[in-house]
Amino acid sequence: MLSAILTAVAETKAAPNPLLPESYDIIWSAVCFAIILFVFWRKFLPSVKKTLDARSEAIEGGIKKAEIAQAEAAAALSQYKDQLAEGRAEAAKIRDQARADGTRILAELKEQAAIEAARITSNAQATIEAERQGALISLRAEVGSLAIDLASGVIGQSLSDDKRASTLVDQFLAELETDDKAKAGL
Repeated sequence: MLSAILTAVAETKAAPNPLLPESYDIIWSAVCFAIILFVFWRKFLPSVKKTLDARSEAIEGGIKKAEIAQAEAAAALSQYKDQLAEGRAEAAKIRDQARADGTRILAELKEQAAIEAARITSNAQATIEAERQGALISLRAEVGSLAIDLASGVIGQSLSDDKRASTLVDQFLAELETDDKAKAGL
């Protein structure tokens, strides 16, 4: 059996292998590959590299621009926050000033109202005193005439003499006032 295998192997060596190409195909393929590689290396690769470098620079520039824009936005935000804080502080100051002004105006109005109330009270007291004096004079005249009529009826004489009648009325009213003061003192 060994001899059969060896003869079979010998026969197979003589036949060309369909998987292995001939040596001239390998040489010409290597020459074509070298030419294409050289052209690719000299012509195509530098333009691809140039394009990639341009894209890289554009991306880096975009990143730098984005960083600058971000820094500017942060500065603008900080400035906005500062202005907002200043605005709030100024609004608080205006509110405090308005409260102080309101308090001052209220105090002035209260003071004016107190002055006006005091003036009205003093006018009312003066009016009351004047009316009291007028009522006293009117009452004195009426009480005097009633007293004279009563005294004339009691005495049975006419008291037409003004001096006598006036003296009599004054004495009567004086007695009434002393009686009223004595009663008030109890």
